[in-house]
Amino acid sequence: MTYATVDDVATRLGRPISDAAEVSQVTAWLGDVEAIIRARIPDLAARVSNGTIATETVVMVESSAVVRKVLNPEGLRTKSTSRTIDDGTVQSSSTIDSTQSDGMLRLLDDEWALLLPRTERDAFTIRPRYSGGW
Repeated sequence: MTYATVDDVATRLGRPISDAAEVSQVTAWLGDVEAIIRARIPDLAARVSNGTIATETVVMVESSAVVRKVLNPEGLRTKSTSRTIDDGTVQSSSTIDSTQSDGMLRLLDDEWALLLPRTERDAFTIRPRYSGGW
């Protein structure tokens, strides 16, 4: 069971998801996104239960990734182009966005930052002299 639901995706999408095939697809994509998150954060459930990560944050991140997939399943990016042919201008074409053309669900860097916030221990530091254990 994922943190986000089909209803969470529908709310963020701004339309109902009622077609049985679409419900199944969104449910599968939610499971896929959660598997991606759990691959990097195996103790996700513990972090959510102890409050390190808010449930609402996980729901938002999972839903946002799936909404992007629902809105653009082929990974197309509209690229506005124009060329002049005789007296007219031909406008607009679509190109494939190479970051999404493989059909994979992806979390953005900002979303990972919400799930894995940096702490002072993560910051780079310079030590003026050797300290044992390093």
